[in-house]
Amino acid sequence: MFRTAHFRVYFASMPPWLAALFTRRMLICVFTGFASGMPLYLLLNLLPAWLRTEGISLKAIGLFALIQFPYTWKFLWSPLLDRYALPLGRRRGWVLLTQVALMVIIALLGRLSPADDLGTIVWLAALLAFFSATADIALDAYRRELLDDRELGLGNAVHVNAYRIAGLVPGSLSLILADRLPWDQVFLVTALFMLPGMVMALLVKEPVIAAGAPKTLREAVVEPFREFIGRAGLRQAFLILAFIFLYKLGDSMCTALATPFYLDMGYAKSEIGLVAKNAGLWPAVIGGLLGGLWMVNLGINRALWLFGVVQVLSIFGFAWLAWLGPQTSIDAAALASLALVIGFEALGVGLGTAAFVAFIARTTHPLYTATQYALFSSLAAVPRTFINATTGWLVEWMGWMSFFLLCVVLALPGMALLVKVAPWRGNHSGELPPIK
Repeated sequence: MFRTAHFRVYFASMPPWLAALFTRRMLICVFTGFASGMPLYLLLNLLPAWLRTEGISLKAIGLFALIQFPYTWKFLWSPLLDRYALPLGRRRGWVLLTQVALMVIIALLGRLSPADDLGTIVWLAALLAFFSATADIALDAYRRELLDDRELGLGNAVHVNAYRIAGLVPGSLSLILADRLPWDQVFLVTALFMLPGMVMALLVKEPVIAAGAPKTLREAVVEPFREFIGRAGLRQAFLILAFIFLYKLGDSMCTALATPFYLDMGYAKSEIGLVAKNAGLWPAVIGGLLGGLWMVNLGINRALWLFGVVQVLSIFGFAWLAWLGPQTSIDAAALASLALVIGFEALGVGLGTAAFVAFIARTTHPLYTATQYALFSSLAAVPRTFINATTGWLVEWMGWMSFFLLCVVLALPGMALLVKVAPWRGNHSGELPPIK
């Protein structure tokens, strides 16, 4: 009793912006982020490492990137999650189903041999990507319906940070285990990390939507688009979609070839790995968390402005490294320069992503969360998936310095659109009307 009362007094004495972090809803956001990030980082980190150690060619491994298409096209089947409810609920049921499916698929992968079963592995990996993208639809929709508008910034920041930290399981722990255990056991242990998402789905409550779910599949497909355009107006809807496409474009392009750039600047692979691991992950996590806390007082609109400026400025760090040119000898100062650039860029990514994801969540209507959120997040992924494919050609044509300056220029249109889609003072005539 004393301890409980003591903690209540302790939390009550916290500033409101800090106390907002220690709530049940924020804890749920930790679980949604972890459950969402685990399978993606398995595809990005563990699967290529497994295939390479089993003698699969780099050319074949590179083709596995194509299985990530479900993350870009998930809006196509997202109306099904808005329309149909499973026994556990419209959100919790789909979360549980996808988490169970992911756990089974991950465990099955380890029982195969890349040398003998590569075709089966390709199909299982594609199925893993499909269920992972479907889990994202359900988890994003649940989180949007769980949080009120004031909590969107912090809640989504917590989710994004847990998403990144989840990458340490397949990207670090599983690789360490692979030096000590056979691959089938490594994949089995990794699969068990899907359990937290399953437990969360069983313990949390289904969000209550006053208007109810769509009654027909046609309504689930058509109404999300009609509602969005009707609420915003055709011109404003176009501006919002353009903003979602452009806001992260410059930042995304400048890091698409980050590792080759560091190598061209004279840094060794081991130096890049050591600096990037420490200077890249934690500033992004800290930036995301600070961004979420600041948004409690700043609001999403002002956060998009301030954090967007940090995003743009971080690109100049890469231009500065390119201006310095290749290092003939890597000393402590050269490593510090690399750490500064990577760390500041990661901080900008953490801050900008926290505000950007909160904006996307705020733009959705609770009745059609799955479809609208999937559409907006898919649109935001287009630059990363398609436009970044041109970066190698651009660098060869104009050189690193000019390329990074081009990235700065491409980051500006998204910032300019803030005047219309997220004005600094809010309640602007161009801002999306509140959901009624």
